[in-house]
Amino acid sequence: MRLSRGVAAVTAAYPRLSHRYYKLKARWFGRDHLNHWDRNAPLPDVAQPTVPFADARSIVLGAYALFSPEMADIARRFFDERWIDAPVRPGKAPGAFAHPTVPSVHPYVLVNYQGKIRDVMTLAHELGHGVHQVLAAPQGALMSQTPLTLAETASVFGEMLTFKAILAETTDPKQRKAILASKVEDMLNTVVRQIAFYSFERKVHTERREGELTAERLGEIWMEVQGESLGPAIKLQPGYETFWTYIPHFIHAPFYVYAYAFGDCLVNSLYAVFEEAESGFQEKYFALLKAGGSKSHRELLRPFGLDATQPDFWKKGVGVIERLIDELEAMEKR
Repeated sequence: MRLSRGVAAVTAAYPRLSHRYYKLKARWFGRDHLNHWDRNAPLPDVAQPTVPFADARSIVLGAYALFSPEMADIARRFFDERWIDAPVRPGKAPGAFAHPTVPSVHPYVLVNYQGKIRDVMTLAHELGHGVHQVLAAPQGALMSQTPLTLAETASVFGEMLTFKAILAETTDPKQRKAILASKVEDMLNTVVRQIAFYSFERKVHTERREGELTAERLGEIWMEVQGESLGPAIKLQPGYETFWTYIPHFIHAPFYVYAYAFGDCLVNSLYAVFEEAESGFQEKYFALLKAGGSKSHRELLRPFGLDATQPDFWKKGVGVIERLIDELEAMEKR
């Protein structure tokens, strides 16, 4: 079975990403292994600070402004003109969403803000969508919507800007460790886990060509793929073989999961270029957002010197995650 460059690159990086991180996390809990249900458990003995919504606004707009005053100005309109529904209230749907409505009307951002650091990140994420939707609106109703591979570009980038800004202001070692760990886990869930999901689908559909698969065989494939991706520090307990059934995409949108990993690596690669302080990055980034769905990712990435068909593209994306894990490991040695 021939794998794409993206799948091959991420799979080859499992030992440097998920395997390494979960071994580190197990040690934080004083264990050699973590049960699969503790994979995303909050770190022990770390207080959860409460961030008022007004402070979240300042943090996100400040992070955006450091990158581009124009981007901050667009995001500020969402607050000033009350395009954000933030409070939690009875009957309100869970989660977060940015809705573009139609190009002639402003977008809306809907979040459930509870004052956690993760909520600040979510606000930054959804405002990134909002900025993207505002900039792409002149493309019109048919071309302002981006394909899934590009839909998370501004949101994940805005979230990364905010994460870096929060991290720069965090001096308490425990809080810094918790913020880094939370970000790493989010990225592993988007890149490593989604590639593992994709690998599961590929194997299932490939075997299905030869005949029907039993429930037992589906469970075996799931356990093989999960064991490979999560690594030896995560113990897959009996009963986990049926967990593939909780992923609705496998049934309703086959192979949809690949786009999550592609989109996150795309943004990570973009951010790596930004960190290298390439001249004119902001202008090229805005041109990408303004294009909406009128151009392919290959055309839009060309000005940045990125090509998703080449291994270096994926190495840049994976490298962003690796460097965060490096920092966590370095904290252990201090």
